[in-house]
Amino acid sequence: MASSIHYKDYILEQLSGLVSISCRPMMGEYLLYYQGTLFGGIYDDRLLVKKTAGNEKYSLAESIPYDGAKAMYLVSDVDDRKKLEKIVLDTYTGLLKR
Repeated sequence: MASSIHYKDYILEQLSGLVSISCRPMMGEYLLYYQGTLFGGIYDDRLLVKKTAGNEKYSLAESIPYDGAKAMYLVSDVDDRKKLEKIVLDTYTGLLKR
């Protein structure tokens, strides 16, 4: 099942406080970037972020974006803008430290 454009637009609106957020469509889903770094995506109308040491503290559930992919963290509370921004920033920081 592909993700809806409405969900994608909602997530981008929730992240609009982060100036350098961008999105690219990919086979019915959406890849999300912060300052040019891929940090996650929207898969089947679910926001998933890469697993890093920086975002472990949120105790997010693991989820598989598609068959054969590595597990990612599922961000189920996408309505809390501040927390969502912190998760993205901590994920990004964790990716830079790899």
